[in-house]
Amino acid sequence: MLAQAEESAPLLVGQSPRIRNVLRMVEKLGRCPWPVLLLGETGTGKEVVARSIHKVQPVGPFVTIDCSSLVGPLMESELFGHVKGAFTGAVTPKTGLIEAADGGTAFFDEIGELPLDLQAKLLRVLQEKEFRPVGSLTHRRSDFRVIAATNRDLTKEVEKGTFRRDLFYRLNVVNLRLAPLRDRKEDVPALVAHFLARHGKGHILTQETFEAMLSYDWPGNVRELENCIQHMVAINTGPLLHAAELPSMLQNYLLAKKAQTFSMAVGFQTVPKPPGDAPSQEHRAALEGVRSPIIPLMQVERQAILEALAYTRGDRAVAANLLGIGRTTLYRKLKEYQLAG
Repeated sequence: MLAQAEESAPLLVGQSPRIRNVLRMVEKLGRCPWPVLLLGETGTGKEVVARSIHKVQPVGPFVTIDCSSLVGPLMESELFGHVKGAFTGAVTPKTGLIEAADGGTAFFDEIGELPLDLQAKLLRVLQEKEFRPVGSLTHRRSDFRVIAATNRDLTKEVEKGTFRRDLFYRLNVVNLRLAPLRDRKEDVPALVAHFLARHGKGHILTQETFEAMLSYDWPGNVRELENCIQHMVAINTGPLLHAAELPSMLQNYLLAKKAQTFSMAVGFQTVPKPPGDAPSQEHRAALEGVRSPIIPLMQVERQAILEALAYTRGDRAVAANLLGIGRTTLYRKLKEYQLAG
C-alpha cells in the first residue's frame, strides 16, 4: 500500500520539446528546497519526475506516501505512526511515513485524495515541522522536502471545499504539468525501445504493430504503454511481437478503425448525362454497361460485421459495441445477412 522508494535511479525517456522542458525543470528544482506540485493525468510519470528531482541532490530517504490508500481507521497511524497500546492491536510502536521521511523527500502521491482531517494535520507538519503519533502525549519533529502530485484540478477542489485552501498554497509554490502521451507521440518509439530493453528478451515489433502503437492515443499514458509491452512479451513465444498480441484495448481500437474504413464510401466512375431531364436510351445503356466500383451499402455492412466478429472471436456483445450498434440490431442483421449460426 505505502512503500519507501527503491534506490534505482529514475529515468525520463524521450526527446520531445515537452519532455526536454521537464528535464530542464527537474535539474533546477532538484537544487532548491521549495515544495513542488506535479500535475497531470494518471500514468504520465509523476512519480518518476519526483524521484528524478530527489536524485539531483539525493540527501536522505525518498518516501512515497500514497494518499489514495490512506483510508480506514488506521490511516492516521500509517501517516504519523503510533505508540504501544494506542489502540487494540497496537502491541508494538510504529514509525509513520512522516517520521521516515525526516531529512529526505516525502512524495505525496494523489494528494487530492487526502481526507480533510488529515489535510489539517499535514498542514501543521509542513508549518511547524512537528507531529504527534497516535496515542502519544508528546510531539516529534520531522523536516523533509515536499513533492506532491495529483491528477485532479486542485483549484476546483478548493472551491468545492474538498481541499484546504491554505494547504493548496503551501504545496503550490512551484508547479510542473506533465503532458499526456497523446500530446508527445514523438516519444513513443523511444519509450517502446526502453520498455522492450527492460522487459523483453530480444523481442521486436512488427511494422503493423509499431504503426498501431503510434496511431493509438494511450489514455493510460506511459503506464499503459509499459503494460502493453509487458502483455505482449508475456504471451509471445517468438522474437516478433504481432498486432494480434496487442492488449484488448488496442485490439478494440484497431477493430473500430477497420470498421470505420469499411463504412466509408469509395470513389466511383460516372457516365456523362446529356442535357435534359430524362436520360436518353443511349445514356441508360451506357450506365448499364459500366461496372460501378461503388460497393453496395448492404455489402459494406455485411463485411464490417464479419470483420468485427472475426476480431472479437465471435463475441457478439463486443462486436456490437465496436460497430456502434445495439446487440438487438446486430442479431437482426445477422439473420438478415444469413450470418447467424
